[in-house]
Amino acid sequence: MTIAGTARPKVPQRRRFGLGLLVLLVHLSFLPFLARVSAPEPAADIPPPVEVVLVSPPPPPPPPPPLQPAVVAGGGSPAAPSRVNILPDPPPVPPEIVAPPVQAPEPSIVVGTAPYADAVPGPGLGGQGTGSGGGTGAGRGPGRGGRPLLLSGPSVDQIRRVYPRAALNAGVSGRGLITCRIRLDTRLEDCRLVEESPPGRGFGAAALATAANFRFRPPTIDGEPLAGAEITFGVDFDAGQVRGRR
Repeated sequence: MTIAGTARPKVPQRRRFGLGLLVLLVHLSFLPFLARVSAPEPAADIPPPVEVVLVSPPPPPPPPPPLQPAVVAGGGSPAAPSRVNILPDPPPVPPEIVAPPVQAPEPSIVVGTAPYADAVPGPGLGGQGTGSGGGTGAGRGPGRGGRPLLLSGPSVDQIRRVYPRAALNAGVSGRGLITCRIRLDTRLEDCRLVEESPPGRGFGAAALATAANFRFRPPTIDGEPLAGAEITFGVDFDAGQVRGRR
Protein backbone atom coordinates (compact mmCIF):
# COMPACT_ATOMS: atom_id res chain seq x y z
CA MET A 1 0.00 0.00 0.00
CA THR A 2 1.27 3.33 -0.84
CA ILE A 3 0.74 6.33 1.44
CA ALA A 4 0.75 9.48 -0.33
CA GLY A 5 2.41 12.41 1.46
CA THR A 6 3.57 15.86 0.86
CA ALA A 7 7.03 15.92 -0.49
CA ARG A 8 9.54 18.64 1.01
CA PRO A 9 10.86 20.73 -1.71
CA LYS A 10 14.52 20.44 -2.03
CA VAL A 11 16.60 23.58 -1.35
CA PRO A 12 19.57 23.97 -3.44
CA GLN A 13 22.90 23.49 -1.65
CA ARG A 14 24.22 26.88 -2.60
CA ARG A 15 21.23 28.58 -1.07
CA ARG A 16 21.66 26.70 2.21
CA PHE A 17 25.24 27.80 2.37
CA GLY A 18 24.25 31.46 1.88
CA LEU A 19 21.66 31.29 4.64
CA GLY A 20 24.15 29.79 7.05
CA LEU A 21 26.68 32.45 6.23
CA LEU A 22 24.06 35.15 6.81
CA VAL A 23 23.13 33.73 10.21
CA LEU A 24 26.82 33.64 11.15
CA LEU A 25 27.31 37.28 10.20
CA VAL A 26 24.27 38.31 12.21
CA HIS A 27 25.68 36.53 15.28
CA LEU A 28 29.06 38.09 14.82
CA SER A 29 27.52 41.57 14.62
CA PHE A 30 25.91 41.01 18.05
CA LEU A 31 29.17 39.97 19.74
CA PRO A 32 30.45 43.54 20.56
CA PHE A 33 27.06 44.47 21.99
CA LEU A 34 26.94 41.33 24.09
CA ALA A 35 30.48 41.98 25.26
CA ARG A 36 29.56 45.47 26.51
CA VAL A 37 26.42 44.24 28.20
CA SER A 38 28.02 41.28 29.93
CA ALA A 39 31.24 43.07 30.85
CA PRO A 40 31.35 43.74 34.69
CA GLU A 41 31.27 47.34 35.75
CA PRO A 42 34.54 48.63 37.23
CA ALA A 43 34.53 48.37 40.99
CA ALA A 44 34.34 51.62 42.98
CA ASP A 45 37.50 52.91 44.62
CA ILE A 46 37.86 51.04 47.88
CA PRO A 47 40.12 52.64 50.48
CA PRO A 48 43.02 50.55 51.52
CA PRO A 49 42.44 48.50 54.65
CA VAL A 50 43.49 50.01 58.00
CA GLU A 51 45.54 47.78 60.16
CA VAL A 52 44.82 48.26 63.89
CA VAL A 53 47.42 47.11 66.35
CA LEU A 54 46.50 47.05 70.05
CA VAL A 55 49.45 48.11 72.15
CA SER A 56 49.54 48.04 75.97
CA PRO A 57 50.13 51.47 77.60
CA PRO A 58 53.67 52.04 78.84
CA PRO A 59 54.23 51.71 82.61
CA PRO A 60 54.19 54.99 84.62
CA PRO A 61 57.57 56.68 85.04
CA PRO A 62 59.33 56.18 88.38
CA PRO A 63 59.00 58.96 90.98
CA PRO A 64 61.68 61.66 90.82
CA PRO A 65 64.57 61.28 93.25
CA PRO A 66 64.49 63.43 96.42
CA LEU A 67 66.02 66.85 96.12
CA GLN A 68 69.54 67.05 97.40
CA PRO A 69 70.74 70.22 99.14
CA ALA A 70 72.74 72.41 96.87
CA VAL A 71 76.42 72.37 97.54
CA VAL A 72 77.84 75.85 97.66
CA ALA A 73 81.47 76.04 96.84
CA GLY A 74 83.57 77.98 99.24
CA GLY A 75 85.71 77.69 102.28
CA GLY A 76 84.99 78.17 105.91
CA SER A 77 83.38 76.04 108.57
CA PRO A 78 79.73 74.88 108.26
CA ALA A 79 77.05 77.15 109.63
CA ALA A 80 76.11 76.71 113.24
CA PRO A 81 72.68 75.21 113.99
CA SER A 82 69.86 77.64 114.57
CA ARG A 83 69.03 78.44 118.17
CA VAL A 84 65.70 79.76 119.36
CA ASN A 85 65.75 81.86 122.52
CA ILE A 86 62.50 81.53 124.42
CA LEU A 87 61.76 84.34 126.83
CA PRO A 88 60.58 83.30 130.27
CA ASP A 89 56.95 83.70 131.12
CA PRO A 90 56.14 87.03 132.77
CA PRO A 91 55.30 86.84 136.45
CA PRO A 92 51.62 86.67 137.30
CA VAL A 93 49.97 90.01 137.94
CA PRO A 94 48.07 90.07 141.23
CA PRO A 95 44.38 90.90 140.90
CA GLU A 96 43.34 94.47 141.46
CA ILE A 97 42.11 95.16 144.95
CA VAL A 98 38.73 96.88 144.87
CA ALA A 99 38.42 99.85 147.20
CA PRO A 100 35.89 99.48 150.01
CA PRO A 101 32.79 101.65 149.80
CA VAL A 102 33.90 103.42 152.98
CA GLN A 103 37.22 105.22 152.90
CA ALA A 104 39.90 103.39 154.82
CA PRO A 105 41.38 105.07 157.85
CA GLU A 106 44.58 106.96 157.27
CA PRO A 107 47.54 104.75 158.13
CA SER A 108 50.24 105.91 160.40
CA ILE A 109 53.34 107.38 158.86
CA VAL A 110 56.24 104.99 158.68
CA VAL A 111 59.35 106.62 160.04
CA GLY A 112 62.70 105.28 159.02
CA THR A 113 64.65 104.31 155.95
CA ALA A 114 62.98 102.70 152.99
CA PRO A 115 63.79 99.02 152.30
CA TYR A 116 64.99 99.89 148.78
CA ALA A 117 66.05 102.92 146.74
CA ASP A 118 63.13 104.93 145.34
CA ALA A 119 62.75 108.08 143.24
CA VAL A 120 60.20 109.59 145.64
CA PRO A 121 61.65 110.87 148.95
CA GLY A 122 60.18 109.31 152.07
CA PRO A 123 59.47 110.76 155.49
CA GLY A 124 62.33 111.06 157.95
CA LEU A 125 62.75 111.50 161.67
CA GLY A 126 62.77 115.19 162.63
CA GLY A 127 65.02 116.83 165.15
CA GLN A 128 64.10 118.03 168.63
CA GLY A 129 64.37 121.51 170.07
CA THR A 130 62.94 124.03 172.53
CA GLY A 131 61.08 127.23 171.95
CA SER A 132 58.00 129.18 172.78
CA GLY A 133 55.39 131.01 170.82
CA GLY A 134 51.71 131.50 170.55
CA GLY A 135 48.93 132.81 168.43
CA THR A 136 45.31 132.24 167.68
CA GLY A 137 43.21 132.43 164.56
CA ALA A 138 41.36 130.40 162.00
CA GLY A 139 41.01 130.80 158.31
CA ARG A 140 40.69 129.09 154.95
CA GLY A 141 42.22 130.29 151.77
CA PRO A 142 42.85 129.08 148.26
CA GLY A 143 45.82 126.90 147.75
CA ARG A 144 46.97 123.49 146.66
CA GLY A 145 48.46 120.84 148.86
CA GLY A 146 51.95 119.51 148.44
CA ARG A 147 53.05 116.67 146.24
CA PRO A 148 51.72 113.15 146.94
CA LEU A 149 53.30 111.60 149.97
CA LEU A 150 54.61 108.04 149.99
CA LEU A 151 53.16 106.19 152.96
CA SER A 152 54.46 102.67 152.36
CA GLY A 153 55.94 100.49 149.64
CA PRO A 154 56.64 96.82 148.92
CA SER A 155 58.93 94.86 151.16
CA VAL A 156 62.01 92.98 150.02
CA ASP A 157 60.04 89.71 150.05
CA GLN A 158 57.34 91.25 147.86
CA ILE A 159 60.02 92.53 145.47
CA ARG A 160 61.55 89.04 145.36
CA ARG A 161 58.22 87.45 144.40
CA VAL A 162 57.90 89.54 141.20
CA TYR A 163 61.61 89.80 140.37
CA PRO A 164 62.23 88.36 136.85
CA ARG A 165 63.74 84.94 137.48
CA ALA A 166 66.20 84.96 134.60
CA ALA A 167 67.52 88.38 135.59
CA LEU A 168 67.74 87.40 139.26
CA ASN A 169 69.67 84.21 138.48
CA ALA A 170 72.03 86.19 136.26
CA GLY A 171 72.48 88.87 138.94
CA VAL A 172 71.07 91.63 136.71
CA SER A 173 69.53 94.69 138.37
CA GLY A 174 66.98 96.92 136.71
CA ARG A 175 64.34 99.57 137.09
CA GLY A 176 60.76 100.16 135.94
CA LEU A 177 59.20 103.63 135.67
CA ILE A 178 55.38 103.60 135.98
CA THR A 179 52.55 106.16 136.13
CA CYS A 180 49.44 105.59 138.30
CA ARG A 181 46.43 107.42 139.67
CA ILE A 182 46.04 107.86 143.44
CA ARG A 183 42.69 106.95 144.89
CA LEU A 184 41.25 108.53 148.01
CA ASP A 185 41.99 105.34 149.96
CA THR A 186 45.73 105.82 149.14
CA ARG A 187 45.77 102.86 146.70
CA LEU A 188 46.90 103.08 143.07
CA GLU A 189 44.92 102.36 139.89
CA ASP A 190 45.22 102.71 136.09
CA CYS A 191 48.96 102.00 136.23
CA ARG A 192 50.94 101.92 132.98
CA LEU A 193 54.58 101.41 132.11
CA VAL A 194 56.61 104.43 131.03
CA GLU A 195 60.10 102.98 130.74
CA GLU A 196 62.15 99.98 131.78
CA SER A 197 65.87 99.44 131.92
CA PRO A 198 67.52 97.35 130.74
CA PRO A 199 64.82 96.67 128.14
CA GLY A 200 63.58 93.16 127.49
CA ARG A 201 64.43 91.81 130.94
CA GLY A 202 60.89 91.93 132.37
CA PHE A 203 61.45 94.75 134.89
CA GLY A 204 58.54 96.78 133.46
CA ALA A 205 56.00 94.03 134.14
CA ALA A 206 57.54 93.43 137.55
CA ALA A 207 57.22 97.14 138.43
CA LEU A 208 53.54 97.09 137.47
CA ALA A 209 53.06 94.03 139.68
CA THR A 210 54.32 95.97 142.73
CA ALA A 211 51.79 98.79 142.29
CA ALA A 212 49.31 97.02 144.57
CA ASN A 213 51.84 97.25 147.43
CA PHE A 214 52.25 101.06 147.33
CA ARG A 215 50.26 103.55 149.40
CA PHE A 216 50.32 107.28 148.61
CA ARG A 217 48.56 110.12 150.36
CA PRO A 218 46.85 112.11 147.59
CA PRO A 219 47.47 115.84 147.18
CA THR A 220 44.88 118.28 148.55
CA ILE A 221 43.09 121.36 147.26
CA ASP A 222 41.76 123.74 149.89
CA GLY A 223 42.34 121.05 152.49
CA GLU A 224 40.39 118.38 150.57
CA PRO A 225 42.16 115.34 149.07
CA LEU A 226 42.20 115.26 145.29
CA ALA A 227 41.04 111.96 143.79
CA GLY A 228 42.66 110.61 140.61
CA ALA A 229 45.89 112.62 140.81
CA GLU A 230 48.65 111.05 138.69
CA ILE A 231 52.07 110.20 140.02
CA THR A 232 55.13 108.83 138.20
CA PHE A 233 57.73 106.94 140.18
CA GLY A 234 60.37 104.31 139.70
CA VAL A 235 60.67 100.86 141.20
CA ASP A 236 64.26 99.66 141.55
CA PHE A 237 65.23 95.98 141.52
CA ASP A 238 68.59 95.34 143.20
CA ALA A 239 69.74 91.78 142.56
CA GLY A 240 72.41 91.94 145.26
CA GLN A 241 69.96 93.15 147.91
CA VAL A 242 67.26 90.61 147.00
CA ARG A 243 69.69 87.68 146.81
CA GLY A 244 71.38 88.73 150.02
CA ARG A 245 68.11 88.68 151.97
CA ARG A 246 67.31 85.06 151.17
